[in-house]
Amino acid sequence: MASDAPYDCLIIGGGPAGLTAAIYLSRFHLDILVVDEGKSRAGWIPCSHNHAGYPDGINGKELLRLMREQAQKYGTKIETGRVQRLDKDEDGLFTAEWGQGSQRTRSVLLATGLTNRRPPMDPELHDDAMARGLIRYCPICDGFEVTDKKVGVIGSGKNGVGEAVFLRSYTADVTLIAPDKALELAPEDRTKLEQAGVTLVDGPAEAIGVTGACITVDSADGLLTFDSIYPALGSDTHTQLAEMLGAELAEDGCVLCDEKMRSTVEGFYAAGDVVHGLDQISHAMGEGGQAATTIRNDLAAKSPLMRQPVVLEEAGETRRETVEVGDG
Repeated sequence: MASDAPYDCLIIGGGPAGLTAAIYLSRFHLDILVVDEGKSRAGWIPCSHNHAGYPDGINGKELLRLMREQAQKYGTKIETGRVQRLDKDEDGLFTAEWGQGSQRTRSVLLATGLTNRRPPMDPELHDDAMARGLIRYCPICDGFEVTDKKVGVIGSGKNGVGEAVFLRSYTADVTLIAPDKALELAPEDRTKLEQAGVTLVDGPAEAIGVTGACITVDSADGLLTFDSIYPALGSDTHTQLAEMLGAELAEDGCVLCDEKMRSTVEGFYAAGDVVHGLDQISHAMGEGGQAATTIRNDLAAKSPLMRQPVVLEEAGETRRETVEVGDG
C-alpha cells in the first residue's frame, strides 16, 4: 500500500546521476526515496581513471558504495527494486509501483540510464574479460589504457566507424570487424576509415574467447587476436517509464529535457545517460546536481514554507525576506 504522506521526490535509478541528486536533495532537507535495481553501468567499471579526485583510479562498485553511503548519511532512503509502473493523478502527484507495494511522490527524477548491447558470448566470460580490460565499452573513458596496443572494434554504421576513428588517436593498430556478415559502410565512411589506416574485416564476429592476456574473435578472416576489443553495437535507453507518463522523447530516443533537466511532463525530471549528452560519470553527476536544484526550487515555488528566511542588513537596519535558492 502507498504511504499516506507523499515523498518530496522519488529517484528511480541509483547510478552516479541518481545518487548525486539524492545527496543534494537530502541536504536540502527534502524527504526522498531512491529505488534502484542495482544494474548501473558504473558498476561494470574495473577502475575509472577519469574521475577527478582519485589519482590511482577507483572501482565502479566502490564509487557507487561510497555515494550511497554519503546519501544515506543525510537521510536518503534507498530500496532495491525495479519500478514497473508510474502514473500521475489529477492532483499532480505521482504513484510508482514496484515489488509488493507502491509510493506517492510530489516529483520524480528518472535516472535509469542505458544498457550497452553485448557481443555474443558467455555472460561469465564477458564479465571476466571486462574486469581484465580485454573488453571495453568507452574509449573516452579508457582509450588511454590501450595506447599503442592492438585493438578491435566490433560494429558497423556510425557506432563502429566513430569508435574506430576515435581510437586511432591512441594506437595505429585498429581493426573494425562487422558484427554480422559484411561491413555496411557509406562510401564516405569507408574512405574515412581507409585514410585513418583502420583495417576492415567482414564478419560475422563469433566465438569470442580469451587466450592468456589476449582476447580472440572468430571472423571471416579467421581467428583474430587483440589486446582489447570494443563492442560498438549500440545501446538501449531505459525510457519506458517516461513513455508511460507521456513524456516526449528526443530524436535519439532519450528523454527530452530543458537545460534545467525538466521533461515535458510537469514534476517529472531526468538526468544521466537516459538524457542526451556525454555518457560520462562526471556529466551524469553534473546533471544530477542540476536536476536536484531544479526540483528543490520548483517544489519551493509551489510550497512557500520551503523558502528559506534570510536576515539582511542594509544601512544599519535589519529586515527579513524569503528568497528562493539559486542555481549556483
